[in-house]
Amino acid sequence: MHIEERIHIAVPPSVIDQIWSEVDQWHLWDPDTKQALLNGPFAVGTKGRITPRKGMGVPMVVTERTEGRSFTVEGYIPLFRMHFEHMVSPTADGSEVAHRVWFTGPLAFLFAPGIAKQVREGLPHTMRSLKAYAEKRHRPDGVDV
Repeated sequence: MHIEERIHIAVPPSVIDQIWSEVDQWHLWDPDTKQALLNGPFAVGTKGRITPRKGMGVPMVVTERTEGRSFTVEGYIPLFRMHFEHMVSPTADGSEVAHRVWFTGPLAFLFAPGIAKQVREGLPHTMRSLKAYAEKRHRPDGVDV
């Protein structure tokens, strides 16, 4: 089961990538995130913790990172993994951003349906919020604020 949302954002991919790399600021554009922290650089293997607005915090680890293009974090509890993949690609007038979520592990059958419902409801809001945040942050004259 994959859940995916895409949105066009009128900023270059470098702006999106910079926003993504500021993990402790994710709550400013992701309405479902209360807090996110990494215990080191925004790089593969770095561990941290993400706390949703509703529910308990879970450990996370960066499992993929291609600067300027993508990253994936995995949230985990015993026997259940939540994978959050983020991709950005250039367009003629900005970027196309995609967020994809899927679940793995022996207990996915138990946890995934409820979490998937929350993700399906929340992800469109998150994408619109990222768009507003990025476009406000990046002025049309090319200067970032």
